[in-house]
Amino acid sequence: MPSYRNLSYDNLGGTGKLYPNDDPEHSDGTVVMFDERFNTSDGLAHLVPAQWLPAKELPDEEYPFILNTGRLLEHWHTGSMTRRSFALDAIAPRAEVYVNPLDAQELGLVDDGWAQVTSRRGQIELNVKVSHREGRGNCFIPFHFREAAANLLTIDEIDPFGKIPEFKFCAVRIAPWEPR
Repeated sequence: MPSYRNLSYDNLGGTGKLYPNDDPEHSDGTVVMFDERFNTSDGLAHLVPAQWLPAKELPDEEYPFILNTGRLLEHWHTGSMTRRSFALDAIAPRAEVYVNPLDAQELGLVDDGWAQVTSRRGQIELNVKVSHREGRGNCFIPFHFREAAANLLTIDEIDPFGKIPEFKFCAVRIAPWEPR
């Protein structure tokens, strides 16, 4: 990449450098990339409006909850490395579905109990975490746990413009579950 052309391990130092950096021996680099002008022909930012599109799968009577998937602070990627770390896995050792307290009460779910989460594509069983973070009608499942793989539930519909699959959002139902 041209912006890195004169950076090397020798001049990065202990804290690294910002880029572009015309003189990495004597400067930390460009702190603010565009202060007076943007890198456009007229120097102005060019904002392009985007049309909002709904998700391909929205909640309904059969699947009334919105599932959001994502990361936990303690784990990243699929957990293939961080789940092998005793310290990180001890902090967040199990798959959980995070559910709003009012939704949990209506569904008969209890904190540290078990739930089965089902979508049109599959189902997983995992522990319940009653959480004020989630709004009514929403639940969250981290995707780091192969024993309760959130992506078994998600939809692979592709965004027509960004070509990104909708792995972060789908409709689900949640019910209490007892391990056998």
